[in-house]
Amino acid sequence: MPPPPLAARESVRENMFNDVWTRELNAVFADVAPYYDRANYVASLGLWGWFRERFLDTIPVKPGQRVLDVCAGTNAIGIGLLTRERTLDVHAIDRSAEMQEVGQQSAQSRGLRIKSYIGDVHCLPFPDGHFDVVTLQFASRHLRVKQVFSEIYRVLKPGGRFHHCDMLRPENPIVENLYYTYLKCCLTITAVVFQSGSAALNCRKYFIDALQNFYSAGELATVLRELGFQDVRYETVFSGMMAFHGASKPPA
Repeated sequence: MPPPPLAARESVRENMFNDVWTRELNAVFADVAPYYDRANYVASLGLWGWFRERFLDTIPVKPGQRVLDVCAGTNAIGIGLLTRERTLDVHAIDRSAEMQEVGQQSAQSRGLRIKSYIGDVHCLPFPDGHFDVVTLQFASRHLRVKQVFSEIYRVLKPGGRFHHCDMLRPENPIVENLYYTYLKCCLTITAVVFQSGSAALNCRKYFIDALQNFYSAGELATVLRELGFQDVRYETVFSGMMAFHGASKPPA
């Protein structure tokens, strides 16, 4: 089934998934937090670390910059950036206290400091023009994309950079169908291996539906440009199953 037209995509997604986003996802991420990184490693056939490193390679940082990691989860990106540049001032925000608890433990075990915030990323609790770099990874499918991207634009300094990574909807219908078939199988297998609770088990169909009604890499680039970002660039992985986007807020 083709996705809704681009102009209507956000409203259709909200109508379809609002109940899941507001009532179910907190329980899902509380369930998966203790094994989230290991499950992704299994589901990606061991490529999870490679995906993370590829994304980190797209994010240039300078000493002393202030960085915000949106939907930070287990702080993999913040930890990766601090490992490369210890002087960064890294802030992390996520809706899941359980995911951030795992992320904080992971950072502290490495001697790294990440300032953690628990809250709704649709309304970021930071002043305008506050961050040099903002990142967001593997979460946009569960968000009101335009609202979150607009907030990211707001909190970026003029000239600041936004870097995004997520699973996307492939433009090739053959690749798309194969992708969904694989995901259905691996979600079930991963749930069995890690003994997922009912919250995660009940959302398996949602994860596929969310992708089917999400954006392709090119469409997401269009959304970024429409919101005012410039120098929008992206590279795809595995025929558009995933992409790394970069964009900047225009200088003052």
